[in-house]
Amino acid sequence: MRKGGAWWAWLTFFLGAVYFIVPLIATFEFSMRMKRGEYSFEAYRVVFASPQFQQTFTYSVVAAICTIILGVLIVVPTAYWVRLRVPHLRPVIEFITLLPLVIPAIVIVFGYIRMYGTNSWLPFLGTIHGTNLLLVIGYAVLALPYMYRAVDTGLRTIDVTTLTEAAQIMGAGWVTIISRVILPNVLIAVLSGAFLTFAIVLGEFTMASLLNRPAFGPYMQNLGANRAYEPAALAIIAFLLTWGCMTAIQFLARYAPRSANKPN
Repeated sequence: MRKGGAWWAWLTFFLGAVYFIVPLIATFEFSMRMKRGEYSFEAYRVVFASPQFQQTFTYSVVAAICTIILGVLIVVPTAYWVRLRVPHLRPVIEFITLLPLVIPAIVIVFGYIRMYGTNSWLPFLGTIHGTNLLLVIGYAVLALPYMYRAVDTGLRTIDVTTLTEAAQIMGAGWVTIISRVILPNVLIAVLSGAFLTFAIVLGEFTMASLLNRPAFGPYMQNLGANRAYEPAALAIIAFLLTWGCMTAIQFLARYAPRSANKPN
């Protein structure tokens, strides 16, 4: 039975690998055919040399960094306080954080447009900086389910109460406790949430398009609608970027502080 189970496991793994790798190879092979009759990296050169690619990619990276910072500032203290002081409210908080998965992004952004338009009492959309801020807030909302669950899972691995009491005995305030005690112990969880947030922001289309922001998601959609080889090259670039982020997280995980309640 064990040999048969191992055989089926390897077969499933092989079929899954084929399912993911073959389309990737086909996409890469197609992206190399921009020059007729030969393989070349011309499509990649065109993509990287495009000022629009550089502008939209830089914009989305900056937006992703701002979203991650905003998400950490909101989620880490909230998840910590819920676990420490009001654990009976966890079902309510979890329900609230799940709402972005139920409410479509187009509904959220239309609500933003109606609430924060130029005629409202808080006209975020009246200025470029206000629109950018509103977009970052929207991205933080979309990433909230993933960031919250990542941080909450990290908090489960540490003894929050003991760490808090020890820090208070040493005279630490709440800001110091969260920033210098809790956050380092859930750093890997925060990095996981940050990676998911980065992936969401980089590929998000609806909010950026309706708010008319020069983000990477609308650029990929427009390029795919008007070109042939460059979108394939862009897909490979996005894939390599994603795996690069995963590798960076694994590398950082080696040097992050371990769980405070990890047995010796």
